[in-house]
Amino acid sequence: MGDILADIYPWTKSLHIVSVIAWMAGIFYLPRLFVYHVEVVGSGTETDELFQTMERRLLKAIMNPAMISTWLFGVMLVFTPGIVDWSMVWPWTKGLSVILLTWFHMWLGARRKEFVAGANTLTGRRYRIMNEFPTILMLIIVFSVVVKF
Repeated sequence: MGDILADIYPWTKSLHIVSVIAWMAGIFYLPRLFVYHVEVVGSGTETDELFQTMERRLLKAIMNPAMISTWLFGVMLVFTPGIVDWSMVWPWTKGLSVILLTWFHMWLGARRKEFVAGANTLTGRRYRIMNEFPTILMLIIVFSVVVKF
């Protein structure tokens, strides 16, 4: 299995990077939609339904598949011989950050369900603050992988 993974390494790495880009785009955009949904759109209006449609499609058609493919290609990279040195700190910081990013993804999904139920209690300011969380995780992940401390 290791030989096959080593042979397809450039493809796996490329697909992992593309998946991460798509996932991060959604991770940054969905909370922004929530900000506008809270601050501009009233509940039960035509615009409310439009925002719910945009939020659902972003989550289901882009973010979920991108998260799954990020994990799939990431695990393939982990099992590719010679790629990860577990005696270093970077794979652990990256792994923890990816787990936290996955938690944030699930948190966004739960917030979307609250909008659907008409039960959102968070403010636009809170969504703006929460939108900084994936930025911090992204920085940790990129520096972990590139600097390999």
